[in-house]
Amino acid sequence: MLKSMTGFGRGIYSEGDLGFTIEMKSVNHRFLDLNIRMPRSLMATEDKIRKIISKSLTRGKVDIFITQNNNGKNSGVATFNKELGDSYFKCLTDMKEIYNLNDEPTLSLLSKFPDVITVETAELDEEEAFRVLKVALDEAVENIVLMRVKEGEKLKEDLLKKLQGIEKNVDLLCELGKDTVESYRVKLSERVEELLEGSNINVDENRIAQEVAIFADKSCVDEETVRLYSHINQMRDNLNLDEPVGRKLDFIVQEMNREANTIASKANDIRVTNISINIKNEIEKIREQIQNIE
Repeated sequence: MLKSMTGFGRGIYSEGDLGFTIEMKSVNHRFLDLNIRMPRSLMATEDKIRKIISKSLTRGKVDIFITQNNNGKNSGVATFNKELGDSYFKCLTDMKEIYNLNDEPTLSLLSKFPDVITVETAELDEEEAFRVLKVALDEAVENIVLMRVKEGEKLKEDLLKKLQGIEKNVDLLCELGKDTVESYRVKLSERVEELLEGSNINVDENRIAQEVAIFADKSCVDEETVRLYSHINQMRDNLNLDEPVGRKLDFIVQEMNREANTIASKANDIRVTNISINIKNEIEKIREQIQNIE
């Protein structure tokens, strides 16, 4: 089953006072690159999270956002550090007297000083937190995989159409190959007769046959078209595999482009040149699409 590397998935799960929301988005990348953003209290679970995601995704740059949902009971307790507050207040009062200032220390000012008011939260039970988090994570992974599969099916449909277009152009090359040599022989004979018109020199048919044979050898693209057909079939087969095939398809496209370039270099007929350009154009479109396949 073909999968795109572009997708989005969300998972939400709560149990008692503990709950998590997990969002994942992915784009194309040569390898699997996981970027996880989570509360510091969950850092110990990062390795487990990576292993779970890696079982379902093999390529792509994936951003994972993990948010802990507070249901009120575990939101924390504010604590006033009286000794520190007294020290700040005394410093402010002393500064007022020394510098003969009119301002009075205010509650707003004192509360802004570091560590005067702190919030203490109960430590999470790592195993319990991961058990709840995993439910949300499994849902998010499932949703992003489903979206990548849907995108992959669209890519597959488009690639098959482009392959069909290339195949039709290769068919045209094969048809042209049948009369290209004969057309060259006729034109060469006509040109030689035109040049020798009015002279006593006779046309050397053996020499013409030799030139035609050289032309046929140089312009023959039978090997290239056979390999192109093979690459087209290989790509179709890989598009139906239930495994990541992005790298394989990229290699096949490189080989297809190599054959198309060879055909273009051998072209001695404007029709062959135009067809090879069309093939290369379709191959480039396929190459761009394949960059998004897992």
